[in-house]
Amino acid sequence: VQLQASGGGPVQAGGSLRLSCTFSGRNFYSSGMGWFRQAPGKEREFVAAIHGTGVRKDYKDSLKGRFTISKDFTNDILNLQMNDLEPDDTAVYFCAARLAAGLTRASSQYPYWGRGTLVTVSS
Repeated sequence: VQLQASGGGPVQAGGSLRLSCTFSGRNFYSSGMGWFRQAPGKEREFVAAIHGTGVRKDYKDSLKGRFTISKDFTNDILNLQMNDLEPDDTAVYFCAARLAAGLTRASSQYPYWGRGTLVTVSS
């Protein structure tokens, strides 16, 4: 499995960005996936996760209502729609995948990681 994240960039507070993560390999439908982020000087943290089938989703509590995770099964792409962005959302965002379908917040449960994409939110 190979993952390639894209879509980051500079944005003003209140704006939106859509991150994408291209999945290369087999079993996209059965792979639970997630987004994590790492802000400068901070540890990597969970953002959102999605079941392999796309039916169930989980979010960091403080991001509910602003971020939406989804899977595009036609193109094998994981998406993260981010709305009403705040300066505290500034971070490098990483996509991750696991061979099991279940979703989890634990980064240790994801063996596959893409390179991060930087999101910078200015006030």
